[in-house]
Amino acid sequence: MPKTLSPREVSQELLARIGQGRYAELAELYAQDAVVETVFEPVGPRRFEGRAVLEERLAAVAAASPVELTPANVVIRETDDPEVVVAEWDYRVHHRVTGRTFETANIQVLRVRDGLIVTSRDFHDHLALVMAGDGLPQLVRALEAGQRG
Repeated sequence: MPKTLSPREVSQELLARIGQGRYAELAELYAQDAVVETVFEPVGPRRFEGRAVLEERLAAVAAASPVELTPANVVIRETDDPEVVVAEWDYRVHHRVTGRTFETANIQVLRVRDGLIVTSRDFHDHLALVMAGDGLPQLVRALEAGQRG
């Protein structure tokens, strides 16, 4: 029987796979009923429920993402709750379309039970990624359309 990963190890594995572009393998780190919240997502859903939904979202990201993300300056803090870790890191971002390279800060609060992520609150700088891809006009249009709905 394989060893169950600790919350710290799961967080490290998640970042390693992202840095290696292994998005198709990320969903297996989540519980079947996992809930992921992308708190600062400017447009679209901010809450994803269930591994199947995450698999679809991650497949879409893998197919369409124009960025390469390299985690750096990673600090993982354990909390007084043995299931919860707080990870802080920078992404070194390279936008393959515009050629821009920059760093952006991230924080993620993970609850890991039996070696699987059951909840994740993700605080990523989505606006920096939009700006790197010259996507500000599209973002403004999407925000305006959402306000009318």
